[in-house]
Amino acid sequence: MPLHKRWSEEAIPAEQRPSWPVLLQEQHGIVTRAQLLAYGHTKADIVANLEAGRWQRVLPRVYATFTGPLPRNARMHAALRYGGGHAVLSHRTAAEEWRLLPIEEGPIEITVPYASSAVSQSPLVKVHRSRALPYSTAEAWPPRTKPTDTIVDLAVSQPTARDAVHVVVDLVSRSKVPVSAMRDCVSMRPPFRFRAEIQRGLELVDGGLMSALEVEFKEQVEERHGLPPGDRQTAIEVDGKTLWEDVTYDSHGAALTVRLDGRATHAMASVAFRDRRRDNAAELAGRARLVYGWQDVRNSPCEVAAEVRAILVREGWRPAARRVTCLACS
Repeated sequence: MPLHKRWSEEAIPAEQRPSWPVLLQEQHGIVTRAQLLAYGHTKADIVANLEAGRWQRVLPRVYATFTGPLPRNARMHAALRYGGGHAVLSHRTAAEEWRLLPIEEGPIEITVPYASSAVSQSPLVKVHRSRALPYSTAEAWPPRTKPTDTIVDLAVSQPTARDAVHVVVDLVSRSKVPVSAMRDCVSMRPPFRFRAEIQRGLELVDGGLMSALEVEFKEQVEERHGLPPGDRQTAIEVDGKTLWEDVTYDSHGAALTVRLDGRATHAMASVAFRDRRRDNAAELAGRARLVYGWQDVRNSPCEVAAEVRAILVREGWRPAARRVTCLACS
């Protein structure tokens, strides 16, 4: 990327600097004190513009050359300028920029070198530190951690090991990041927390699981209640298109489809229509089908397992000795 795009506190020759309007455009109206002085403003100019309300102080030594609320792009650049020339977007903010997660209100998350003096400034910026920035930073603008490192960082920052597994499964499955690239990242930059859980999450994705809800169903419903392991992401053809069912049990002699819906509602008409067409296709094929959401699987796994078992037996599954490890059912 151009040298000036990574310039914050470091002095660079005047001939390599962008024009003042270009700088403001690239940084969404955000400038540092050092940049203002380098472009000919004096300390008195800065004070006068702040007192007159033409500019506003955003963070220590970082200003917005406009008034009013800061748009998200301006907040990101303010956080980066505050962090210094080597700061990058990371964690949730980087995931939002890579479109791994929807944009939410909250602090801009950046990572800086350990030697940086930047500290978190609530509510605008949350500062992380890393010794691996030269290896984890992508060639992107605004600067951010690579998708692989972003996913690892988010998993490491989770409150529990279970949450770390869920983050890995959700984000890797919805992205175009290969599991092999994730494994390389974990090998080259071993996380200091939840390393085994991150590797387990990658194994689950490699085995066909596509969401945290599928992980919960596999572990809390199937494994703990002695049910057979279903086949994941089974291809079906509906209206000439290939769609994918979450769990099927044909390999165990039962024509049963289990659909796992992690959404609160069907916000898009096209999604609801697709699901109705899948239901109709299953009915026409004489298949049994069950649908569960987060509340069912997380709060009532025993009841879900009992329903699945009943349909499996009805449809032809012949269970061996039950290997139930669920304490609530034992």
